[in-house]
Amino acid sequence: MHLLEEITLIATISVLVTLLLGRLKLPVIAGLVLSGALVGPKGFSLAHDPEAIEIIAEVGVVFLLFTIGLEFSLSRLRHIFRQVALGGLLQVSVTAAVTTGIALSLGCTVPESITYGFVFALSSTALVLRTLSERNELDAPHGRFIVGTLIFQDLCIVPMVLIIPLLSQGLDSPETWKALGMAMGKAILMVVILFACSRKIVPWLFRAVDASRSNEVFILTVLCLCIGTAYLTSLTGLSLALGAFLAGMIVADTDFRHRAMGDILPLRDVFVSFFFVSLGMFFDFEVMMEKPGQVIWLLVAFLGGKGILAILAASFMRFPPRAAWLAGVGLAQFGEFGFVILQLATREGVVNSEAIGPLLNAGILSMFLTPLLVYKAPHFTAGERALDPLAKLLRARSAEELEERTVGHSDHVVIIGYGLAGQFLTSSLRELKIEVVALEMNSDNVRHGKEMGDPVYYADATSEEALGHAHVESCRAVVIMINDHQATERVLATIDRLEVKVPVFVRTQFMRGSNALAHGGKNEVVACEVEGGLEVLSRVLRKLEIPRNLIVREIDRARQKTMSSDREFSSDPLPLDEHTELKKLKVETLCLLPGSQAIGKTARELDLAEKTGVLVVAIGRGEKLLAHRLAEIRLEENDVVYCIGRESDLIGFTDWVS
Repeated sequence: MHLLEEITLIATISVLVTLLLGRLKLPVIAGLVLSGALVGPKGFSLAHDPEAIEIIAEVGVVFLLFTIGLEFSLSRLRHIFRQVALGGLLQVSVTAAVTTGIALSLGCTVPESITYGFVFALSSTALVLRTLSERNELDAPHGRFIVGTLIFQDLCIVPMVLIIPLLSQGLDSPETWKALGMAMGKAILMVVILFACSRKIVPWLFRAVDASRSNEVFILTVLCLCIGTAYLTSLTGLSLALGAFLAGMIVADTDFRHRAMGDILPLRDVFVSFFFVSLGMFFDFEVMMEKPGQVIWLLVAFLGGKGILAILAASFMRFPPRAAWLAGVGLAQFGEFGFVILQLATREGVVNSEAIGPLLNAGILSMFLTPLLVYKAPHFTAGERALDPLAKLLRARSAEELEERTVGHSDHVVIIGYGLAGQFLTSSLRELKIEVVALEMNSDNVRHGKEMGDPVYYADATSEEALGHAHVESCRAVVIMINDHQATERVLATIDRLEVKVPVFVRTQFMRGSNALAHGGKNEVVACEVEGGLEVLSRVLRKLEIPRNLIVREIDRARQKTMSSDREFSSDPLPLDEHTELKKLKVETLCLLPGSQAIGKTARELDLAEKTGVLVVAIGRGEKLLAHRLAEIRLEENDVVYCIGRESDLIGFTDWVS
């Protein structure tokens, strides 16, 4: 079958399957993985050239990680260095060690056990980052931990891939460790060279390309940088995905990041779809029928055991229960590089090809379920509550600091969420001498707030303990300004449990679901999409020179309509058309030069309104602006007269005065 025929067939089946699963409220990624399982060589064998599809899929992974890198500049990477170094080390080492130990206890050889440890330690970079990106959670606390861990996992692929062939030869040879050290050194040197070049060469290159004013050349430059960097890093043993991610971060530090993002997104979405289809092609229905018990147990090991270990890693880094829970769910699946390691181990004779069948099936099922679990995890609060004792044992960060710094607080405002809007609100309230306590789960925002001198603390506002330390029971008001809708609902539920009788203001992104947040009118809800639309309407009407009182009235009407579509209005439509004549009025200035017939006379004596149709509204004299009792002021040489009227009247006025 021709490649174009296969692409057409795969695209058609993918559309049908994703539409069907969409009716069942399942994510698109799950539909793409299922489509791959159906058309693959171990399904209905509709695709006869899976190798070509895998090549397209690799390009998709490169584009995906490049766009993720565009959102993570070098400065942002420095901010999550702790998550990369410590969080990644904890997750990878603990998961690999536990898995290796369990495999040894089940009778596996040492090389086999180490291989399985490597496989279980890796998660799907492409799948998880795509899911988090769709949910705008890359910069959330759990998102930052996940991104940092995935970066560390990708860095670990180099030694893992090098160690697998050595397992069949033995790890006690000095030459083995020398080769491993040389490979790691080359990989590190490549990364250093890339970042060194990014400071000078890449910005200069983009400026030169931009000067050509050719969009085609710009797109080709982006593709060359993206794919070329990925290829160069792969030569040193690093993954293509990590190389593309580094390329994205390099471009992110230039002025062309947004243009590059806009050009690459359409290509990314097409190629990434084939990546998820290619994952499904590994699914073997025969193995599922022959060994369902093994597949299910391994699936439980991925989603349960691996997820718990990731939760523990996040908890030991003192992330609050909610962030740790969501991080564990996000990392509890098979990784795409697990396929690479298993194929390499099979080729080197480290593991039996028949033994890995159930593991591959369980891994694909875990990847199929991951998008659904990530979407549902915020609603499953039992997992978070189960982590509360562990969080208290580890003393989740800033709990003691929050308690100590807010002792005796009352008559203050509690702000939950210290993003940009929260920072504006905090600053304004403090200017008005109103005490504030801000709670935030983004460590960078907390650090920034402390540098600014704001009373902001790292705390999970969904817990009664954090709200108690913030003395919410004695505050004047609570303002919730977080983007996570489920987290907002949990904060409101916690406030209700505490029986706090204070005004609660809630900012939400969308109007949909705001009625649930209002709690029957008890809370005041501000929807950003509504208020943003009203602000745009206000600016448009001002630009059209509609009278201000009519603008205010129209904004009020629009706001009332939005808040209740069933509300009836008795007011008449606004007579805006009657005021279009206002647009014909212009403001003009005229300097009285020597010889003007207006010098020495007052506006009353000149009778300008009657003779010219122009009204004098102010007189500029030196550095003064005279705006009162204009009819009695005698005009002097070099006075600047400010007047208003129709354009034709203003021309006549200028001629008459001169």
